Amino acid sequence: MNGHCTPRFAPLRDLLERRLSEGVERGVSICVVQDGETVVDIWGGEAREGTPWERDTLVNTFSVTKTMLALVALGLADSGDLDLDAPVARYWPEFAAEGKSQVLVRHVLGHTSGLPGWDEKMTVADLYDTRRAAALLAAQKPWFEPGEGSGYQAISHGHLVGELVQRAAGRSAGTVLRTDFAEPLGADYWLGAPESVDPRVAVLKSPPHAPELAEFGQRALLNPLFSMKVTTTREFLGAELGGFNGQGNARSVARLQSVVSHGGTIDGRRYLSPEVIERIFEVQSDAPDRVLGHRIPFGMGYALPTPELMPTPSGRICWWVGHGGAVVVNDLDRRMTVAYTMNKMAAELVGAAKTRDYVRTTYECLSS
Repeated sequence: MNGHCTPRFAPLRDLLERRLSEGVERGVSICVVQDGETVVDIWGGEAREGTPWERDTLVNTFSVTKTMLALVALGLADSGDLDLDAPVARYWPEFAAEGKSQVLVRHVLGHTSGLPGWDEKMTVADLYDTRRAAALLAAQKPWFEPGEGSGYQAISHGHLVGELVQRAAGRSAGTVLRTDFAEPLGADYWLGAPESVDPRVAVLKSPPHAPELAEFGQRALLNPLFSMKVTTTREFLGAELGGFNGQGNARSVARLQSVVSHGGTIDGRRYLSPEVIERIFEVQSDAPDRVLGHRIPFGMGYALPTPELMPTPSGRICWWVGHGGAVVVNDLDRRMTVAYTMNKMAAELVGAAKTRDYVRTTYECLSS
């Protein structure tokens, strides 16, 4: 185990050490930023067979990537380039097809757009052509009445938000994330990673079994089908699949997302206004999600407190997870961001037991 941990958070370090020694984890990183200080930055295990997980190891963070798209969209809302209450079709006229003229930007950010997947049979290569894949979604009829509850946009989210960003800002979401957030914050996080990072990317160990999915979930999550082996290919790493292929580690995730938990200003530089951060907490849906099956209150770009899935207090907290267990929790009341990334994947799509344990232990340390 490497890195540093303040004495107050020693139980979190001990838990991670135990998990590594027991083989529950293979390669892993955890970072906690609290009130402007990095109080936990620890990592250990293997990135791939025979190769240790280093300080600068990166891994696919799956749907934690969606929280980075939220930063991008909120930043554009702050600058006036994107109106969260406007119809998507204001920026993307083709999107109005099939009765979608009243679908709003906030519906897309809150997974209530009615477009959790594609009607057309997709391949992984189809996803890489992001503009074409987005155009297919724009031409579709919604799977349910937009704004009436959520249907988690597991894969399609990145194409929907990515195209909106491209139309509104004239730059790709990955470019906005890098130039407006990651570079000035010194965060080693990539959406559309350059070839130079490839040797640092950890190899994922697939979950022990596939999650159980209802028919609606299968339509959204299994089109396309893909093997975890694809996640270290150059084509995958270089694509901007904003729903699920951001490359980072706990340190870079926590650094970026601490913009939210710290009121929009880091090291004297303002990245988001407090007013736009408050919009995260506007509930877009609070019902059983049609894809995931759980009742999840979705705000603007994040889930809101859901004790049965993530053991946080109530209050101004927003969070999301990645398939296999990765997580980020932003707690505005405690000015704290918790991030966890790993390469040994759990089976659960949301609320993995080991993830909950790390979050629970973090809060126990904070209150001790």
